[in-house]
This record gives sequence, structure tokens and C-alpha cells, in this order.
Amino acid sequence: MVFSFFTIRKIQIQMKSKLKKPVAVVGYSGHSYVIIDILLNAGRIVTAYCDSEEKEKNPFHLSYLGKENEVIARLKVFDYFIGVGHNSIRKKIHTQLAEQLGSPLNAIHPSAVISASVEINHGIMISANATINPLVKLGQGVICNTSCSIDHECHIEEFAHIAPGAVLCGNVKIGAGTFVGANAVIKQGITIGKNVTIGAGTVVIRDIPDNMMVVGNPQRILHKEQLRKLVA
Repeated sequence: MVFSFFTIRKIQIQMKSKLKKPVAVVGYSGHSYVIIDILLNAGRIVTAYCDSEEKEKNPFHLSYLGKENEVIARLKVFDYFIGVGHNSIRKKIHTQLAEQLGSPLNAIHPSAVISASVEINHGIMISANATINPLVKLGQGVICNTSCSIDHECHIEEFAHIAPGAVLCGNVKIGAGTFVGANAVIKQGITIGKNVTIGAGTVVIRDIPDNMMVVGNPQRILHKEQLRKLVA
């Protein structure tokens, strides 16, 4: 009997996965769909999810366990990953579950290019075609989204999110809880504070203090009055 490459690969993944626990994702919507795809490509079997309620849309045919803080006993038979894109919510869930279940696993797509010298913590998401170069440090709960580029010696603190296509040149520091928007570019040597929001396509050429929102090329800080106009 002759098997195709894809059939052989599927068998290899299934054999490898049998040696590990099944995976449950916490949160089940668009962002977690990407995570599930990463885990499947990495040879893991994802069988269940937790959320505030059972979802009508269930594209991966997962079993619903319940709300994560109400089904701790059931989660103990799984490895788990937090499929929440919002930084502060992800941090809250991570902190609660890690105390009772231990650290979440990492979700790393096989196509990502990662230097052997990168320091990786727990609960990290690294998406397809991301590039992470030598001596980068990734704090717990960091998201390195699709095709982002993080160059040498960058330090990404915990629960930050580097969105699709964003480029961090060398020696950039990103503070905890910061969001770097899609296709943003950050010049080498820049320090970004904590809980900063950097808009899509922004070009950052100066340091940014904590709790700021910046947009544009070159960057400009949005003050409270400007933010109110945007929301309106």
C-alpha cells in the first residue's frame, strides 16, 4: 500500500500526539482559531474549549467544558492555552489558571523562524512565518502574530502583543501589556513603555512612555480629546 506525503504526515502527527495530553483552549473565537491551527500544525490534538457560554459557531468541533474558573477539575486532564487576544484579560486568566493548573503550554507554528538563543517563557503564541532573531527575550503570555519580525536583542515583556506584519528593529524594548499594531515599524534602540497602544502602520522613531496611544508616520501621541473624537 502506498501512502501520500500528507497521509504519512497525518499519521506521524497522530502518533506523536498520543504521547501527550489533549489540549483545551480558553476562549473560542477568531484569535483562538489561529491558535488551534498552530497547535494542530505542531502535532497537538485540540479537543475542548472553555468560554463564558457555549458557542453556536464551532468550526473545529470541540467539546464545551464550561467557564474556565468553574471547571478546574475537568481541565486537569488537559494541557491548556489561553486563546484571548486582549492583553489584560489574557493576563487575568493566565494568573488565575496558573495558580491551580501550572503554566500553559506554548503555541509555536512550525513555519516560524526562531533563533536558538531566544529566551521563551510560558503561554507564548508564535504564529506562522514569524521571525525572531538572536538574543530576543519573550515574557510570559506574549503574542508574536503572523509574519511579525523581531530583530536581535529585543525584549518583549509579559502579555504584550506584536500584531501581524509588525517590524521591531534591533534592541527594542516593549513594556508589559503593550499592543503593537499590524505593520507598525519600530526603529532600533527604541523603548516602549507599559500598556501602550501603537496603531496599525505607525512608524515609531522616539521612545514612548507608559499608557500612551500613538499613531501615524512619524508617530504622534493621541491625547484625551483626540481619543474622544475617535470614539465618537
